[in-house]
Amino acid sequence: MDLDLAEATRAEFAHSTAYLNTANCGVLPRSAVAAVRELADAAGAGIPAGFGDFDRVNRARAAFARLVGVGVERVSVGSAVSTHAGLVSASLPPGAEVLCPEDDFASVINPFVVRGDLKVRFAPLETLAEAVGPDTALVSLSAVQSADGRMADLPAVRAATAAHGARMLVDATQAVGWLPFDASPYDYTVTGGYKWLLGMRGASYMTVSQEAQHTLTPLHAGWVVAESLWDDIYGPMGELARDARRFDESPAFLSYHAAEASLALLERIGIEAIHAHDTALAARYRAGLARLGHEPVPGEAAIVSVPGLADRQPALQAAGIATSARAGALRASFHLYTTEADVDRLLDVLS
Repeated sequence: MDLDLAEATRAEFAHSTAYLNTANCGVLPRSAVAAVRELADAAGAGIPAGFGDFDRVNRARAAFARLVGVGVERVSVGSAVSTHAGLVSASLPPGAEVLCPEDDFASVINPFVVRGDLKVRFAPLETLAEAVGPDTALVSLSAVQSADGRMADLPAVRAATAAHGARMLVDATQAVGWLPFDASPYDYTVTGGYKWLLGMRGASYMTVSQEAQHTLTPLHAGWVVAESLWDDIYGPMGELARDARRFDESPAFLSYHAAEASLALLERIGIEAIHAHDTALAARYRAGLARLGHEPVPGEAAIVSVPGLADRQPALQAAGIATSARAGALRASFHLYTTEADVDRLLDVLS
């Protein structure tokens, strides 16, 4: 049964601002803060508990797998979306065509651009499916646009890639945690853990379909990617992990100890309940903007951007209202700890 959202918010969050900036960085729950403090204290005391706990990392891995509807054997853990995307970039042959939406987040574009020997092509998000062609090897896109909350038509793009034999990389960083998201149809997904998943920088997740796992080489393979973790610390490993764990990075334990607690909270509340809460607040904000004569970027996401208001962000910050200025727009984002009073306070200052 879903935990009451208001009850969870009172118990888990202690911020004093009207926090409308999860698309930039989420607020760490008290339980995650406690997990980080416990590990840091143990490390400072020089006791074994301060080394970090792989079991916690694997519980975070399993929780993320449940959130996105795949088996845990498809999930690799790492430190950043760009690192995961870099593995996919390295897998492509010279001259391969990569299709991306115009103005998408840089971390799912740059790993392909910097190679220099790939053909990176761009198309409007709204017509991306129609832009997939017979020469397209990979489509790399965000499920929800960071700048303005526009949502991709993922089923249409997936159908187009399947029709042309192309693979698909979806960045779900601005989706997982508020939007019900199923990673199973896609060859690769990448998700940063420090926004809607309420974690810290240093935790990120990659899903790789069973069929696509043979396409990637674990170029940053360390001792943690061995099938037998503690038996292959020295010398060449006897066997790579047989599933997506072969693509792991050595975990940043502080981040993953926090992630275990944060993901457990999201699971207890339930993504459906969070989605309803977040989008209702976004709709309240959109309606208020209309009354003030402002026109946000159309959509129904938990991210709302208003072109031309980016210059209001510093004054809002001074008033204790956390938002972002992105691409010339004022961006507000609403999550489980946001209240109607926060939305109304933002509208009052804008008026």
